[in-house]
Amino acid sequence: MAPSPALPPLAHQHGPEARGRALLALPDWSAVGQLNLDGLGLEALPADPHPAPHTTVLSAYDNQLHTVPAWVWTLPLTTLNLSANQLTELPEALGEVRTLTMLDLGHNALATLPNVFAGLGQLQFLYLSHNRLQTLPGSMRALPALRYLNVTDNALAELPGWLGELRGLTELRVYGNRLSGLPGDLGTLRALRELHAMNNTLTALPTALGHCAALEVLDLQGNALSRLPDALGCLGALRTLNLRFNALDALPETVGGWQQLETLDLRANRLTHLPGALATLPRLRKLDLRWNRLTRLPAAFADLAARGCLIYL
Repeated sequence: MAPSPALPPLAHQHGPEARGRALLALPDWSAVGQLNLDGLGLEALPADPHPAPHTTVLSAYDNQLHTVPAWVWTLPLTTLNLSANQLTELPEALGEVRTLTMLDLGHNALATLPNVFAGLGQLQFLYLSHNRLQTLPGSMRALPALRYLNVTDNALAELPGWLGELRGLTELRVYGNRLSGLPGDLGTLRALRELHAMNNTLTALPTALGHCAALEVLDLQGNALSRLPDALGCLGALRTLNLRFNALDALPETVGGWQQLETLDLRANRLTHLPGALATLPRLRKLDLRWNRLTRLPAAFADLAARGCLIYL
């Protein structure tokens, strides 16, 4: 998913409008209401630029900004992209931009966030990846329109239970943190279609995860899972399941419930046998079993291969 929509390119700023890496004036884009300052190596934005009052899109991706001037928080923005800068903190004024639908703060140096998200009731896409976050502010629970949340590659040791209150969430990315478990409250996310939790230290999954009936993509590779809950067999919409590089020594007999499953990656586990129900999955097209402890496959798996499933041993 792209971090921001394409914006009109900014002409190179030289002469009276730019000095060094500080922008002294903004280009006149009053006709389009979009401002693109991407990739200019800027260390600062002008303090009092008088931007078009109806500017709805501002992108300052890939610069060297340490702070954000106050005027940014006064605009009726729907899209704000401040990713790939050097931001260490944000003001509480962020909560005043009540028109935001997309906010990208990824690839900065944020250790905390202001607890002001309750004011962002229209926010649908929130990117917080590659920062230094150890916790998420509780006000994020009051984001009724949120559909996409990315907190990958931070320093989160646990996820708050209130994530289960984000009932509109369809995609959750939490990989590359320090998570040893997932909250059972995630089971209330009935609209969730994708959950990416790879490269953590998960040792078990909550049984309630089986209630995420809309889940289509579940990526759990690179964890420390030894067993899966039987309830995971209730994920009847699942199309892709990645369990590569875990410590699984068995699969639940309930895998027969994965009637829509197309790709199952079990590479690099400790499996010594497989449940027969796995061979009955009608849509399975790729089954990766490499680097396990299997001595042979049940005869039923020959029928699975005959139906067009690629089996890697």
